[in-house]
Amino acid sequence: MLARRLAAPHDGAARPHLRHADDSKDHTDMLGRRDFSRAVAGAALLPTMARAQNAATWPAHPPRWIVGYPPGGPSDAFARLIAAFISPSLGQTMLVENRPGGGAVLASETVARSAPDGYTLLHADNGNLVYNPALYSRLPYDPDKDLTGVGFIGRFPLFLVVRQDSPVNTLADYIAASKQRVPTYGSPAVASPHHLAMEMLKRRAGFDATHVPYRGGPAAMQDLLSGTVDSVLIDCATGIPFLRDGKAKGLVVLSERRSAQAPTVPTSGELGISNAIAFGWQAMSAPTGTPAAVIDRLNTGLNAAMAAPEMQARIAGLGVEHSPWSPAELNAFVARESAEWRPLIRDLGIRLDS
Repeated sequence: MLARRLAAPHDGAARPHLRHADDSKDHTDMLGRRDFSRAVAGAALLPTMARAQNAATWPAHPPRWIVGYPPGGPSDAFARLIAAFISPSLGQTMLVENRPGGGAVLASETVARSAPDGYTLLHADNGNLVYNPALYSRLPYDPDKDLTGVGFIGRFPLFLVVRQDSPVNTLADYIAASKQRVPTYGSPAVASPHHLAMEMLKRRAGFDATHVPYRGGPAAMQDLLSGTVDSVLIDCATGIPFLRDGKAKGLVVLSERRSAQAPTVPTSGELGISNAIAFGWQAMSAPTGTPAAVIDRLNTGLNAAMAAPEMQARIAGLGVEHSPWSPAELNAFVARESAEWRPLIRDLGIRLDS
């Protein structure tokens, strides 16, 4: 009787649930999917975690600062000077590496394709961050997507200058003379900030002048003194020594304010030419994705280097103007520059790969 009761429970009693093989399989599959999803999510976090760990120990070896111009030029000289000031704060020697070629395209591509770990940095300027997308039909890097700002080195006010013995004494004289004979003007290179600034000034002031490109500012200034060209659009670092020595005279500085090193030269705004502002400038950039902690440390080091008394003495004498911008401020500045200069370059039809 007991056996019968165990074997056949009375009606209404709870019956044990019989688990089917499929139920077990579904449960196992669900657990498997969860484990797989967790594994995928964990794997996705690995690069971020690795970058965070690397940022905490950065720099474990010397970072490289890539310059897209030959040794001995102004960009190279500034990079080496700044690197010497930054290195002690990093505990590693910042190495300056020259990779000249094609408007700093090679250097920019090298950095853009490097690991975003803070060990490969770009010496940036108007050309490789702003102008190149408009100058080249095919560019192996996208400065807007592949690079991000670290810090600002400084801006170089631009001057239109003539020989000291020229009958032209003011910009008004220059414009009036251009109606009789179109003058020539030299610049350090095609599509340099100097070249584009003069083309912008011509449009906004309503005169003409013929461009004569040189290989560097000093060569243009020497030809100005010899009478080969009538004028030169030159940066402060190259031009101010000539103004100071009385070998050339400045007609206008394309800035919001007069230069402390050339205080007698009026600004474009003072002469009634609105929105005729242009500078050469230099900065430091890094591959997009570089840890914020690394960028912030580099930014702090760069701004401290630029604020050092010895550095200030050197750049002030050349008329270079530094601003201790944050990375975000530098990125916003580059975006404004791109919006202004790329349309002008395209409108002028200047191309470097055609």
